[in-house]
Order: sequence, then C-alpha cells, then structure tokens
Amino acid sequence: MALPCPLYRVFDYRLAQPGRIAPGSRVRVPFGRRNLVGVVVELSPDTELPPAQIRPLSELLDAQPVVPPDLLALLRWAAGYYHHPIGEVLAQALPALLRQGRPARIEQTRHWQLSAAGRAVDPADLARAPRQAALLSVLARCPEGADRDRLQREGLYRRDSLRALVDKGWVEERLETPGLDTPGAGAAAPSLNPAQADAVQAVAEHAGFGCFLLDGVTGSGKTEVYIRAIEQALAAGRQTLLLVPEIGLTPQLMQRLRARLAAPMVILHSGLSERERLNAWVAARDGAARIVVGTRSAVFTPLPAPGLFIVDEEHDPSLKQQDGFRYSARDLLIWRARQQDVPVLLGSATPSLESLYNADQGRYQRLHLPNRAGAASAPELKLLDIRGQPLREGLAEPLLGAMRRHLARGEQVLLFLNRRGFAPTLICHECGWVATCRRCDSHLTLHQRRGRLHCHHCDASQEVPVQCPECGSPDLRGLGYGTERIEQTLQQLFPDHPCLRIDRDSTRRKGQLEALLEQAHSGAARILLGTQMLAKGHHFPGVTLVGILEADQRLFSSDFRASERLAQLIVQVAGRAGRAERPGTVLIQTHHPDHPLLRRLVTEGYAAFAAAALAERRDTGLPPYASLALLRAEATDREAPREFLEQAHALALQQSGPEIEFWGPVPAPMEKRAGRYRAQLLVQSAARAALHRLLDAWIPVLAESPAARRIRWSVDVDPVDTF
Repeated sequence: MALPCPLYRVFDYRLAQPGRIAPGSRVRVPFGRRNLVGVVVELSPDTELPPAQIRPLSELLDAQPVVPPDLLALLRWAAGYYHHPIGEVLAQALPALLRQGRPARIEQTRHWQLSAAGRAVDPADLARAPRQAALLSVLARCPEGADRDRLQREGLYRRDSLRALVDKGWVEERLETPGLDTPGAGAAAPSLNPAQADAVQAVAEHAGFGCFLLDGVTGSGKTEVYIRAIEQALAAGRQTLLLVPEIGLTPQLMQRLRARLAAPMVILHSGLSERERLNAWVAARDGAARIVVGTRSAVFTPLPAPGLFIVDEEHDPSLKQQDGFRYSARDLLIWRARQQDVPVLLGSATPSLESLYNADQGRYQRLHLPNRAGAASAPELKLLDIRGQPLREGLAEPLLGAMRRHLARGEQVLLFLNRRGFAPTLICHECGWVATCRRCDSHLTLHQRRGRLHCHHCDASQEVPVQCPECGSPDLRGLGYGTERIEQTLQQLFPDHPCLRIDRDSTRRKGQLEALLEQAHSGAARILLGTQMLAKGHHFPGVTLVGILEADQRLFSSDFRASERLAQLIVQVAGRAGRAERPGTVLIQTHHPDHPLLRRLVTEGYAAFAAAALAERRDTGLPPYASLALLRAEATDREAPREFLEQAHALALQQSGPEIEFWGPVPAPMEKRAGRYRAQLLVQSAARAALHRLLDAWIPVLAESPAARRIRWSVDVDPVDTF
C-alpha cells in the first residue's frame, strides 16, 4: 500500500476478500490515529511482519482501479528515478477529490444565468427582496452564469431566492458538466509549406515510439503541425495528450484547437475547480475526451487509447516541478511514450541544449521549420546601446522614437520587462533605509496601486509605511522600475494610445487573462506591456515593434544555465514581432552591446548560440555531458542545514567512487527564505548510472538518519535551477 506520507516505503495491510481488489485501486486504511486514502501497488501472499501487526483495511473505494497498470508503472518508475516517496508520487498524480476518497465519476452542477427578462430588471426596484436583488447584481456580472460555489463565495447562495427568480422568469437554471468541452467546429485547414508538410509526414509514417524535435523559428507554424498530427491520431481512433508549460498558453491554443478539431477535448491545469479537474480527468480516463491539453501534472492523465504525445515549448523550465515531487513532465512523457509505443513531438523555437544534444546523438529525429508561415518575415533584431543615455523610467529615447513611429502607422507595440510591481525597492531618501522582508534575504517590492509592499519569494505582504521607520522622514521613494511603473509612464507619454499590462498581478482572477488577451488581439490596446507570461507562444498579428527593456539581467549570473535562459527569452520575446504581413523590428536595450552572447544572437541566431553553448558545456563537463542531483536542506536554525549536509557528504564519500564529484555544502544564494535558512550540496557525474547507484544507496540511509528529522530536506534529480 502506498500512502500519502514522506516515507520511502510501502505498508502491508490485510485483505478480507482478496479477489475484489487489484493494484491501482484506492482504499481507506487506518494509519496511526488517522484514516488515510492510499493506493494498492502490489498484492502478495507473504509479509515480513508478524500477523498481529497487520491491520485490516477499512474500506475499498474502487470497484475498478483508478490508476491503470501503465500509469502505475510510470509512477513507480518515477518514484525510483527521482528518489521520492511512492505514496506522495501517487497522491500528486491524482485529482484532489480522488485523494480525499470521492468517487471517480463525472458529476453535473447547477448553473444560474440571467434570462433576457432578467437583464431588463433593475435590482434597485427590489427593495423588499434584498437577497433577490443581490443575486441579480451578481449574475449580471457573470454573463456565462454562476454555480453554487461562486454564489457561496459571494455569501448569496439561497435555494429559495433562486427558485423565486426562476419562477419569475428572470433567471434560467441549467445542468452543466464542469471541465468538459464540446467538440470543435472543424474549420478549413490552411495549406502547409514544404517544411511543415515534411514534418507532418515524418510523424505520420513513423510506427510506434519515436521522439521528434520540432525545431521551428517563432511564427513558423508549429501549432499547425500539432493539429495535423492530432487529426491523424483522431482518424486512427486514438487520443492525444498535449502539454504546455503555463496556464497562460492554454486560452489561445484551445481556441485554435476548438476551431479546427471536431472532437471532444478537456483541459487540465491548476486554475480549474476541483470538480472541473476531476470531470476532465475521468473523461480522459474513460476515453470520452479524445484530446487532453494541460500543464505539467497532466502528464499523469490516464488514457485508454493513447496515440500521440506533444510537449509545446519543451525548453521551458516550468515543465519541471520545483517543490515536493520534483519531476520533469517532458522527460516523464518521453518515458511514457516509449512504454506505450506512442510517438512524442517536442516543439520549440528555442530547443533546450539537452534536446539538441539528444538530436545530435540520434535519439531524437529533428524536424526543422526554417521560415515563418504565410507571408510573414523574420523580425530585425537591433541592440540599443543605452550607456550614458537618459532614461524615462527605463525607456531610452531611441526606443520611444520608434514607438511613436509605429503607433502613428496604426501598429501595435509590445514592451517586455520581466519584473512586476511598481519598484523592486522602497528606500528612504533621507537616511537610506530599505524595506526588506523579515523572513527572507530579500527586498520588498512596492506595488503602488494596491498600496502594499510584497515579497515575491515568500508572499509576505504589508502596507506601505507613511514615514521611514528609522528616521521618521516621509520622503520614501521607489527605486528601480517594474511593469506597474512603466505602465504609469507610458500612460503619461502616450495618452492617446491605450496601454495594456499583462502580468501575474493583472491576471489573478479567473477569466482576466482571456479578457486581456482578447483586448490585445482586437487592437483596442495599442501598447502591450508584460512579463514572461506575455512573451511565450502568443500570436499578436498587429505587433510590429518589440522593445526588450532589460537584456542584461542574466548576462553575469553564476548559474550555468543563465545564458541559455536569456537567449531563449530574447528569441521568444522577439518572436512576437511581425507575425503577419508587416515586417517586425526588435530593439534590445543593453549596457553591454559588445557582449558575445548578445552579438551572436543578433547576427547569427539561436542555432549559432546553441552550438557555442554546447561546446562550452562539453569543455566544462556540464549537462548534457554530465548528470546532476542537488541535495537541499533548510531549517529555522542557521547551522542545522549545513550540519546535515556535512553528514550526508561524509556518508556519500563512503558509498561513491572517483566518478562522482561533490560541490559544497554551501549556503543557498538566498540563504534565508520564508523564515528558514537553506544550504545545498551538488552531486555530479559524467555517468548517469553511477550517479543513480549512489542515490539508490544514499537516499534511504539519509531518510532514516536522526539528523533528517530535525530539518526539511529534498533531493532534486536533473535540477533545472541549481541556485
């Protein structure tokens, strides 16, 4: 039995009727003083425990296993490869309602929506029925209707009031199935260019497992290749699983899929309600959903008839879980594809160095889309040397002049700054006091619109002080700039051109991102300003000028992946320009216009950068030419993490040979975070097998050590963030 607890073991329980249960079934069992929902991983007639110590299970929850054999095999392998407790791995793979023991079935919910007659009613006229008036006001703000959860959040769910409004004909009540999408329209397909046609044919002609790296410049029509490959899977009666790195990429992608594919599809991501997520999961498991689109955890979706797996933006670090069960969704999907004999398509305009290396080694088949689709041409990239130039809140005059010219022609402009908030620092102009987080080694970010100081690391928040807590001066100033400050400046400089800010702060509520993207596509906003979530995958045909305000942030990082991330980000942001018939221009503001990375990107492109970066990785023995594991520890006591890691290091030296290298223990770059002190030990080997032999022997001993009980610790295999 695998139980949701941080222990590297399974547990034995007694079955009253062995024939009624199978691996993958959920059961409720006594565990200490609690009852837990676990998953059966194996049936055995034998046990090492004496009979008196084996407790009976409390309840069998499933007539049929909720975790099918192929998915159970994937999860057991993942628990071993990433050295994480199997019970937590299985819990991560299941929707929250299944973890709670709820039935694995689709349930409908009631929705209420204003009728035409109800929209004509003024709630102010219902003074004698205040609850009905309040309900009408809420429903007026919800054009698509509201369910019970929404009304309860507003404190307005009253069955009698709703019934009265339905009886008056002002409100319509209907049953809906949250999480399920209706089949698309099956719109006509555009013609393919030769490179797209070759890519589609290569996937179609390949029988069984094969890994394809679809390497196409931004705007080259990778999504059209996905759609054609999905059509082939549908024609063969098979399902498709398509992973995207972030929720922000799903609205536009789903819109295109719905328009083209006349097949039921579901979406899976953290923005769904628990019921929506379970309904979508069950629809995929039962085969009702033929297309599944989701973020990282959708890799664990059961599919009875898999025919095609796709990873969009395969280079994106968001595909790697950064806490708890630290898995790579891309790598697990490739393993799953091999086990289920299914082709997998990895798409990116800026492939990861690991994927390029695998293509060079012949493990992946590379499909190249060298040109933009249709009449679009590649954007022109230019470096703007801003050394010594006056800046208007980070905006140099050459960039402002280019904005005026493009806006005067009725075109759109996109500005990129990967820093939200008004200013990254609040400082006292009188004495130099700086607002810092009490729980982190970090400054607090000023969010002026909300009047709050916010820590972007631990989420702590407080009101902006009216005076300096050190000297009492009221002269407190925001130092530096974020998207909120740039937005304010743009509104002053370009009052006749609406500016739209898209970042995590402006898209917190459900539906906000979709609404903002619709404004961007409609042309209602002339200036688009955003962080990384605006830079990836979106198609803005009206944008002809892109400005990257700070290209220098990662040029001098000690993280060996920083240059790769910076190159990918610049190319991805640049790719938003000139995606229709009008040419695009990209202006990159920098204090280092002669830096080799920037020069190579601008003059030779991403492929040349990647080749040089791979050669550098080879010479220094870094991934993909080596394998890494990172042991992290944290505690409220500053010395405890270091002491634990020193003991772990000493133990590992006894269990390893010369093929293993250790770096550390050292404090984490941000040593204090969320009130806890952090340290880390990096383990490296040119031989992946040797690294895992060490981990197989080392981690179970660490887990049982007394020191491990006094701190929090984790192991991250194939870390994408080593700092």
